[in-house]
Amino acid sequence: MAAAPHRVHNFSAGPASLPLEVLQQAQAEFLDWHGTGMSVMEMSHRSKAYESIIAKTQQDLRALLNLPANYKVLFLQGGAYGAFASIPMNLLKGSSGKADYIVTGTWSQTAVKEAKKYCQVNVAATAEATKFTTIPERSTWNLTPGAAYVHFTSNETIHGVEFPMEAPEVPEGTVLVCDMSSDFLSRPIPDINKYGVIYAGAQKNAGPAGLAIVIVREDLLGRTIDTCPQIWNWADQAKNDSMLNTPPTYTIYMCGLYFAWMLRQGGLAAMQANARARATLLYDCIAQSNGYYTVPVAPACRSLMNIPYRILGTCAELEDKFVKEAEKAGLTTLKGHRSVGGLRASFYNACTMESVQALVAFMRDFQAKNPTAPEPKPAAAPAPAAH
Repeated sequence: MAAAPHRVHNFSAGPASLPLEVLQQAQAEFLDWHGTGMSVMEMSHRSKAYESIIAKTQQDLRALLNLPANYKVLFLQGGAYGAFASIPMNLLKGSSGKADYIVTGTWSQTAVKEAKKYCQVNVAATAEATKFTTIPERSTWNLTPGAAYVHFTSNETIHGVEFPMEAPEVPEGTVLVCDMSSDFLSRPIPDINKYGVIYAGAQKNAGPAGLAIVIVREDLLGRTIDTCPQIWNWADQAKNDSMLNTPPTYTIYMCGLYFAWMLRQGGLAAMQANARARATLLYDCIAQSNGYYTVPVAPACRSLMNIPYRILGTCAELEDKFVKEAEKAGLTTLKGHRSVGGLRASFYNACTMESVQALVAFMRDFQAKNPTAPEPKPAAAPAPAAH
């Protein structure tokens, strides 16, 4: 019997862990996909074999989302960064040239920065004053009459804030655009018809890095500005089934395996139940630590995907020790983003309860062994002045 593969508990914010079953299937099919005598990596994207792969991948994604027929699914390159630019380029023609953005963290800030190259951006609401630990109340949004679209980020990976499932209300005729990169496919979208565009980088809940998934309502496909590069022209990509040029073939194949796995697990309702169970376990551990661990995010908008936390307020020395000892224990990528510091655990669809249980056990043991902040080291004596 072959030895079980060595696997760490991976809490990376992305690229993230993939289901072991998916990796094993890809391994088994790596050299010879379904008797073709070649790897998916080697296939022509124009071959019947690959056409069947991308068609099944799209079919399963539509089934997961219960996606209406009047929405197109596009598999594009460039990740979410590419989408930040392609959003205004594909929605501005014939409009006021204005767009509203709701800023709740680093990624919505980045989307604003990119959009400003193409349109007049109005930051209709921002949580910057709270250091992105809250989501602005809908009643405070200062939306622009006649704006081409309203853009928001449903889950901020770095700051750990997440919008509720319900789509925010926008004026009739305004296109609602959502960057769902960090919580895409982690929960059902009950009011998907309220969205004009949904997009997500694949490398968190949907597959490996190298792919942006764009879901766009068909009636919006005629709004592309003339200077938009053809590679990001949604209408052209839709006409060519995402194969205007050679797409990221292997990444799409891996996403297809992941989508099929999710369907076997019970679909997005099961993904949501798992997400709640994982996050509850960690949030409860933090709450029971009597202030040793704290979460900066307001309880009403805490993410189920990305959970930032601190030790004894902001004890960087203990946090560094935590990360190093966790790594030795097989608990990886728990260091917070460099822009905010602290710690962060990301629980995407492939994260197991076993991994979360191992993290919680480690956290309790670490607290027991390191109950207080270390004494500050005395300042070194100044060196004698040179003669």
